[in-house]
Amino acid sequence: MNKLLYIPVFLSAVLSCSPAGNVAGERWTDEEAAEWYASHDWIAGCNFIPSYAINQLEMWQEDTFDPEAIDRELGWAEELGFNCMRVFLHHVLWETDREGFKDRIDRYLDISSGHGISTMFVFLDDCWNESYAPGKQPEPQHGVHNSGWVKDPGILYFGPCGSGCRYAEDTTAIVEVLEAYVKDIMTEFRDDDRILMWDLYNEPGGGQDPDRYWERSFPLLKSVFGWAREVDPSQPVTAGIWSAELGEMNVWQIENSDIVTYHTYEGPEQHRHLIDTLKAWGRPMICTEYMARTQGSTFQDIMPMLKDENIGAINWGLVAGKTNTIFAWATPVEADEPEVWFHDILRQDGTPYSREEADCIRSLTRYGKNSLKSGAQGLVE
Repeated sequence: MNKLLYIPVFLSAVLSCSPAGNVAGERWTDEEAAEWYASHDWIAGCNFIPSYAINQLEMWQEDTFDPEAIDRELGWAEELGFNCMRVFLHHVLWETDREGFKDRIDRYLDISSGHGISTMFVFLDDCWNESYAPGKQPEPQHGVHNSGWVKDPGILYFGPCGSGCRYAEDTTAIVEVLEAYVKDIMTEFRDDDRILMWDLYNEPGGGQDPDRYWERSFPLLKSVFGWAREVDPSQPVTAGIWSAELGEMNVWQIENSDIVTYHTYEGPEQHRHLIDTLKAWGRPMICTEYMARTQGSTFQDIMPMLKDENIGAINWGLVAGKTNTIFAWATPVEADEPEVWFHDILRQDGTPYSREEADCIRSLTRYGKNSLKSGAQGLVE
């Protein structure tokens, strides 16, 4: 999702920052993190939004939640050998239909675990559209990447204060809502082994002047870690670094995460540079966003490197759909699809965009090259 890409100066941008203090609560020790990571098979999967949904709200709302579609698409993920999905939530879903939302989360977890897939849930998000509202979601803008994806909380907040309250003018109210939301969801599922880990905040500081993340995103980042530590879930918590321009916040995220996570859509050389930088912290690592073909980040080049380094590999996108993430950032296209897909692996009938890519993925996951789990239908030829 990130638009700011890692660059070689990341090394100096991070290591030059002084360490920041931990939030209240117990961050896992190095030994606990290593033991947890070693207890799992190599983590491989993708950021999952079902093809029928333009954003988090359309995925989860009662009127549009589609367990049959989710089951079908996660079945295809299983056939690729994926064992983890990174899935976005949104506080307005909880605020408008608290028990129904939690029931649907439980239903989703039943479906995913039935396919041998664990889940990394994401709470807050600074990417894409500032405003949102429950109910019917907009139709996709043709050829536009993620035209309907919404931030959480965003600047415009729709809740008890009424439509259109601005975050900056109503900080106390929205933070109270977010705290109740995060704590309730985490408490409900704090010991659920269908959940791999909690990703507390996607790309904090995104979509704003790099100097302004201090005003909103950094304080909120610290708060959400504090809420998570109060709940003390059995699963690890994290928030992935994503931009070299946020050096001090990057350090804080790393030093407060149980497992180090990061995003980069750069090619192999710069991705390798980032890995070597992050090794200095001595923690298990998961890349929670990668794979943008026109940026030089491909399955064939990146996924083997991550497996060799025992770093989890979670790319952006599974089935092409209403998010339009087959199209690149900020480059609208009039055609039905671009010549080269940006993200995503499969068409809506399950056909791989690239058979070579699908074979590469399966060669690295638990099923081995060109082999499928016994009894699985197999990807559509």
